Amino acid sequence: MRINKLKLKHFRNHTDTEVEFSSGINLITGKNGMGKTNLIDGIHYVCMSRSFATASDMYVVEQGNSGFFIEASAEGSIRSAFTVSCSYSRGDGKKFEVNGSPLDRLTDLIGRIPVVVLSPDDKKLTNEGPAERRSFLDAMISQVYKSYLTDLVEYRKIVRQRNKLLSVRSMRPDMIRMQLEPWDAQLARAGARIIERRRSVLSKFSTFLEESYQRISGIGLKPGFEYKTISGLNDEDDASKIEETYLNLIRENFEKEIERQITLAGPHRDDIVFYLDDMELRKFGSQGQHRLFALALKLAELAYFSDVLDDLPVFLLDDVFGDLDPSKILVLTEMLKSHKGQSFITAANQAPFEGLIPFGDAYSNKKFTVTEGPVVTADT
Repeated sequence: MRINKLKLKHFRNHTDTEVEFSSGINLITGKNGMGKTNLIDGIHYVCMSRSFATASDMYVVEQGNSGFFIEASAEGSIRSAFTVSCSYSRGDGKKFEVNGSPLDRLTDLIGRIPVVVLSPDDKKLTNEGPAERRSFLDAMISQVYKSYLTDLVEYRKIVRQRNKLLSVRSMRPDMIRMQLEPWDAQLARAGARIIERRRSVLSKFSTFLEESYQRISGIGLKPGFEYKTISGLNDEDDASKIEETYLNLIRENFEKEIERQITLAGPHRDDIVFYLDDMELRKFGSQGQHRLFALALKLAELAYFSDVLDDLPVFLLDDVFGDLDPSKILVLTEMLKSHKGQSFITAANQAPFEGLIPFGDAYSNKKFTVTEGPVVTADT
């Protein structure tokens, strides 16, 4: 996939910006605060329905305005040109359209333009809690398998409903158990499908992670991970066996769940433990090892998408070169040049890329400068 044109109105500090991009590497430079990240965050909105830089839509509205508008013109190798737009107002929320037709559900947007984001916040993947790793995994799988996203949305609704019932103190436990039974069956069924898909994807993903880490690190340590889900499962268990095991666990947990008023087991509490050889990264890894592992995870995601999708993903790299030494910059830029899809790089200046990335009329790469206003200009 590639983004040919992007329009931003009242989006952060972009009052009215329109940019035409190249099909290869798009290098966006400028001083801090000028709007470089905001530009590619607009791309992320039309790919994933949300910002990668902030948690709430209201924080990306330009000061003094009540909403924003984003429109992207895109096309792919197997998909003809189309437009995706996002409009947001504080009163009505977000609305998305494809070729002028409204999307009934946000889930219909995910996967139309597959995207991978590499940013300084990726260190959270290895440093912080399980929620960061589940979010990474869910976003990756949802862009490939629409059924997975459907299962995920259904599963979360069931968990919320169960938690409501578990928190009703005025009802006897036996009555709560009776009302939970149909929800338990649905929870186990949807949860089993999620677990089975996660295990299948991670099995294939491990090869890409190992290749990416070895290439970017240049050292002999072997990256690995352990997917921790509900207890009692075997590697060869299919969805029906997972469902049976999960349902039994739900029933065993009833007394504990009544006490704590929450659903205690399932995909919403899964984790991925990362390793370098036999060392658990989160507990014993150095800052440098965390940084390289997170970088390898995103490069592996890019390789995985490139392998399984018909259209190549869009790759967004936000201010990641400043923390890399010259040897890593060389490796990463070589990987970018070998990637046949479209990439966007934001950086404070062009110096790290001089002599590494070719620009000019003979190449499908383009340079941009973001200045006060903000004004985005293409550099020749």
